[in-house]
Amino acid sequence: MKRMLIAAWLCAGISAYAQDLNQQQSLDSVFIDSKTLLPRKNSGKVVTKITSEVLERSTGKTLAQVINEFSGMEINGSRSNDGQNLGYFARGGRNRQVVIVIDGVQVNDPSQIANDFDLRLLSVQNIEQIEIVKGASSVLYGSGASTAVISITSKKSSEKPISGNFSTMIGSNKPQDVGNFNAEQFVNNAQVGGSLGKWFYEVSFQNRFTDGLSAVAAPDGEAQFESDVFNAFNVNAKLGYRFSENLKISRFFALDQFKSGFDNFDFTDADNLSESKQRRIGGNLQWQFKNSKFVFNDSYTRVERGITSAFPSKFDSEFFAFDTYFQHQFNTSISATLGLNLTNSKMNSFSIPFGGTDFEPSIQEDDANFTIVDPYLNVLYISDFGLNVNAGARLNTHSVYENKVVYNINPSYNFKLKENNLKLLSSYSTAYITPSLFQIFDPSFGNEDLLPEENRTIEAGLEFTNSKSLRVSVVYFNREEKNFVDFVTLNPDLFISQYQNIADLFTSSGVEVEFSNRFGNKIQLNANYTFTDADTRFALRIPKHKVNASLLYMPSQKTTLSLAYQFNDSREDQFFNPSTFASERVTLSSFGITDFYVSHQLNNHVKFMFNLTNIFDQDYQEIFRFSTRGRNALVGLQLSF
Repeated sequence: MKRMLIAAWLCAGISAYAQDLNQQQSLDSVFIDSKTLLPRKNSGKVVTKITSEVLERSTGKTLAQVINEFSGMEINGSRSNDGQNLGYFARGGRNRQVVIVIDGVQVNDPSQIANDFDLRLLSVQNIEQIEIVKGASSVLYGSGASTAVISITSKKSSEKPISGNFSTMIGSNKPQDVGNFNAEQFVNNAQVGGSLGKWFYEVSFQNRFTDGLSAVAAPDGEAQFESDVFNAFNVNAKLGYRFSENLKISRFFALDQFKSGFDNFDFTDADNLSESKQRRIGGNLQWQFKNSKFVFNDSYTRVERGITSAFPSKFDSEFFAFDTYFQHQFNTSISATLGLNLTNSKMNSFSIPFGGTDFEPSIQEDDANFTIVDPYLNVLYISDFGLNVNAGARLNTHSVYENKVVYNINPSYNFKLKENNLKLLSSYSTAYITPSLFQIFDPSFGNEDLLPEENRTIEAGLEFTNSKSLRVSVVYFNREEKNFVDFVTLNPDLFISQYQNIADLFTSSGVEVEFSNRFGNKIQLNANYTFTDADTRFALRIPKHKVNASLLYMPSQKTTLSLAYQFNDSREDQFFNPSTFASERVTLSSFGITDFYVSHQLNNHVKFMFNLTNIFDQDYQEIFRFSTRGRNALVGLQLSF
């Protein structure tokens, strides 16, 4: 297997940057649900597409905040201190059921309990676009793609010999009921890139620094806890070569790291520190010829994490992945994608034993490692009378577990209504989630007898679009899970717990509604509503009802104003009571937040930006006893050439 990894890595030496973004910027096209660029009407899914224009208006926000504004997604912790751990809740699922893809290849951190990728490590300023598809997507994206796939595409190189983008924003970062607007938030970005003959390149640097907000909120009547600083840096470099219009190669390097203060689990103030450093290298090869295309994506990630607290620990992990596929267009109606996906995960962890003073290994990569090799086939049928079918299957071959087959069938039908289009869609798809290395090999809580989780999703819905800019979609979903891996207390008196499969069958269902319309050339209204009905055990921190709405007004080509509102229904939360040594439930009240944004292009090179968030200084909790942001202002300038 090591020889296979080395050979794959050598092949990747001639690989290129992700999909050709020149073809993917069309607003009426999507890519994520078939790995083929399709007009939206021919896609059997309702794909959320966060364009470069939306991201441009999100300057100053974290990536988690941006994603949290779209239907079906609840990124818990995105409204709190920037260092707050994030919960990815989609369709009643959890972090390990959401796959993050960067430039065509899956990324994660094998040292995390949930084997998930930490969105705090990425900067919005280095992202060109994001596509999100909900539902079981293991056929195309492998283990973990159970509730959603978030596909992130990095900034592309300019066609000019050299171009630059520099921005800086300064603002406050305070909780509710604090009157002063001190400068405690700094967001900086510098990017230079271009094309020189057949070469193209991109280099960027981002920094995000926040102070002023404590991780844990002080009890009522007490003085504020000391603030917990968050400081993140991102360095990215890309170099590529165009042999021709049909063949491109490139490599990238990325360094992402942050340091974040946090408080004690018993809700007391503390000077704890969490540190995370991530190095990524990889790229993509894309070769088009006649009616075919060959793509090779790869990525190698090394993560080092450290926790300084009363229970210090250190972790490091390595994750290598490649996804290669061959596509062929047989005729105007039928195309197929034949692919092979390989991932290799390994981790180490270190802790200080009771009574000791030095770190000792608790999990070692010689034991804690596994490899997954998955061949897959996906077939796309697009008729000339309205019927579309997207279907595929994948064979999961795991070095620890038995083989597993997953499949997907996704028919849709378009009705032409003069200049309008009505699409009816449905799907039946299965997915699997293999236990993480921590859940299997941790000496205290691990269980080598764990089975992979299994998931199936049924969807049905419609999407209406007109020739102008109106789009309305309604989707119903129903999920079933079995072999769910949970943390089970075996002996409360002796504090003995272990990860085990839960025999019960768990379900969740809901409705996702999206609306978008442009009124003339100056006004655009976007809104979405999500209803999630999850089993009580898994509904923690997930709002049953959630609404996002934004009104965009462009009085001129140089000025943009936006008013956004988000409503979250009441939620159940669970916390550990340090007095009783037991977990207790509490209901968190519903809340609504209103934000305002304005930008003005002063000239061809300089733009002014201003954000006012939580205008009405709403007091709320998204996690029990943890701080959230009050009314805050952020002002900045952007220079481009």
